[in-house]
Amino acid sequence: MSSERTQRFHEELTRFPADLFQFDPRIRDGWLSDRYFVRTARTLAHAGRDPVVNLQFFAKRRGVLAGTFECVRMLQTQLAHGFDYSDLEVETLHDGDRIEPWEVAFRIRGRYRAFAHLETTLDGVLARRTLIATNADRAVDAAAGVPVIYFAPRHDDWRIQTPDGYAARVGGGGDVSSDAGASWWGGEGVGTMPHAMIAAFGGDVVEATLSFARYVRDEEPHVPIVSLVDYGNDCVGDSLAVARAMRAEFGDEVLFGVRLDTSGKLVDRALMDDPDLWGKESLAGVNPHLVRKVREALDAEGFGYVGIMVSGGFTPKKIRRFAALDLPIAAYGVGSSILGHGCEDDGVVTDFDFTADVVEVNGRPQAKVGRGVWENPRLISVNWELLAQLDAEVNGA
Repeated sequence: MSSERTQRFHEELTRFPADLFQFDPRIRDGWLSDRYFVRTARTLAHAGRDPVVNLQFFAKRRGVLAGTFECVRMLQTQLAHGFDYSDLEVETLHDGDRIEPWEVAFRIRGRYRAFAHLETTLDGVLARRTLIATNADRAVDAAAGVPVIYFAPRHDDWRIQTPDGYAARVGGGGDVSSDAGASWWGGEGVGTMPHAMIAAFGGDVVEATLSFARYVRDEEPHVPIVSLVDYGNDCVGDSLAVARAMRAEFGDEVLFGVRLDTSGKLVDRALMDDPDLWGKESLAGVNPHLVRKVREALDAEGFGYVGIMVSGGFTPKKIRRFAALDLPIAAYGVGSSILGHGCEDDGVVTDFDFTADVVEVNGRPQAKVGRGVWENPRLISVNWELLAQLDAEVNGA
């Protein structure tokens, strides 16, 4: 493995200190482990055995790997009591590496009782982070250069917003919608305005947008002003009304964009009023015809600077369809499909499992039938001394 790749891995790892991950201290005691791993360690101790093993981790499908920094820090801090992480030999691929089926992505050599209880949590970290990174990568690839914003926090448990946001970033996603999701790289959440804001202003999208703009200009001037225009199911009419009002109060070039988020059960008024479109295809939700209608209307009144963001049910398949039509999209907001909610036919990876196998014991081959030591020249050897030196430099020691 090249020294440049190894150095880069260690330098990037210093940006992710162990305390960033806020590991539950009960990990170390096996509380979050499948119980049979805890009993395995105890059985070995009871029998007076302390084997040195080679434990290798792999997946059975292609993807974009994420979670390796977290796994290394877990090994540093969550080994069984009485064991030292510096005695372990750890090899790993890098977050963001593309992996192939059955390729070893992470390997540990050392006294098994030190880390037997961590197989569950290490597998889980790699599986979840890689699922998110892989789906983000698929969305980004489909978008063909148009930014993809991660809108998924509302679709899953709040406690995993932070690692999920990071994994989406590894997969090439841009901004995320919550501060927690952006925290591991020092970012902040982005957002336009929700339907709730419009409701709170009595359903008046113009007044809601103007009030939002006044707040942003006074308190958060770096935030782009984007208006949500599907509340009344009239994206064309409300886009124009908002753009006119914004121009009247603030001038041109202040309204950054409008967002279309029409429900998949509704047909926007602009499409219902166009008989040329009737019967050709489904017109429900956010669709190419609606995007073109909004773009044409804005351009006709000199609002070419107002971008169009789209969200609501976007999968890699749907994004790819929009991209192939060269639609004037400024950004895609993508949520549940990045979490794996959907189906493979839509380009969504619905599961991404990792497996770990002991393949050597005390230097000799020992594995279940069909498994063995699989070498991978891409693996990076973790240099604990180098990591300690770089960590100290970052911490000013």
